Amino acid sequence: MNDLDLFEAIREGNLFAYKEMFLKYYAPLCTYAAQFLSDTDAEELVQDLMLYIWEARDHLIISTSLKSYLFIAVKNRSFNAIRKQKYRERIHAKLYSSLEEEQLDDPDFYMVDELAVKINDAIRDLPESYRKTFEMSRFEGLTNAKISSKLEVSVKTVEYRITKSLKILKGKLKDYMMLF
Repeated sequence: MNDLDLFEAIREGNLFAYKEMFLKYYAPLCTYAAQFLSDTDAEELVQDLMLYIWEARDHLIISTSLKSYLFIAVKNRSFNAIRKQKYRERIHAKLYSSLEEEQLDDPDFYMVDELAVKINDAIRDLPESYRKTFEMSRFEGLTNAKISSKLEVSVKTVEYRITKSLKILKGKLKDYMMLF
């Protein structure tokens, strides 16, 4: 089956065509992604892409060949992951250096312990399903797809729970948000 027919069959919900695409492209896409990311991150990225293709098959439009689409998607997702990681590293470095410099000079520094307690309390008070989802996302670093799989809920449910958790936490911690 050529790629055009394969993609059309996937769009129609043909699980066998999806499996064929997965078997045909999974290993080469992982190898390609591993040029940019660690092997583990590369595999997770490709798995997320494959899951996305299946979930978005109804409205997904591929204007190039399926192969080109997959490799371009992996490259773009890899670059986004690299950018996100570099951003996190810069933020952590800035926070660490500002805490290090201001620790003794800034009286607000001593409110950090109080804030940590408030944050823990606010997270603990979340509804259990929201709390579990939020902790898996923020503290265990799992992707929405992994959380979805572990909790046996849809990715949309995971996204909804994280969004609601953040709104609840923002509301409960609004008095402390002004300090930082």
